[in-house]
Amino acid sequence: MFFLTLDRITVNIMKFVLLFLGKTREGYLDQGIRDYAERLRRYVPVEIKVLKEKHAKNDSDQVVMAREAENLLAHSASSSLSVALDPNGKEHDSEGLSTLLENWEDRGLQTITFLIGGYLGLDKKVQDHADLIWSLSKLTFTHEMSRFILLEQLYRACSIKARHNYHK
Repeated sequence: MFFLTLDRITVNIMKFVLLFLGKTREGYLDQGIRDYAERLRRYVPVEIKVLKEKHAKNDSDQVVMAREAENLLAHSASSSLSVALDPNGKEHDSEGLSTLLENWEDRGLQTITFLIGGYLGLDKKVQDHADLIWSLSKLTFTHEMSRFILLEQLYRACSIKARHNYHK
């Protein structure tokens, strides 16, 4: 847990953990992810964990998703709150996401882990485990684009919460 003490006022600082299955292969997305992660660190500690993919090329889709689920769940066990990204989840606008982050902070949540599936999406086990299922959009994005969009939206929500003018 991270705390900041200012003149006898202690503030709980959340940490964001983003779990990625495999490396981001597209260079422009990888650069954008790194850029927004660095920007986001102005507001909250951010840890990006790139998890090794544990499946063979000939594995069925079900086997791939089951192994990915095991991997994601094993690395999210210590979270205060886990958020699965899935197109069928609840959508939030930027202001709503900012309010959600503020509520989590007010509740004293320490580690928020964001779970993004691989190219096949998330296994039902991961969705069942998650405290919240969030949809970035009804549009379809690659899992690598979703990484970038997630970081940009978290940065935008944090800048709104801090009353900075990035959002305008």
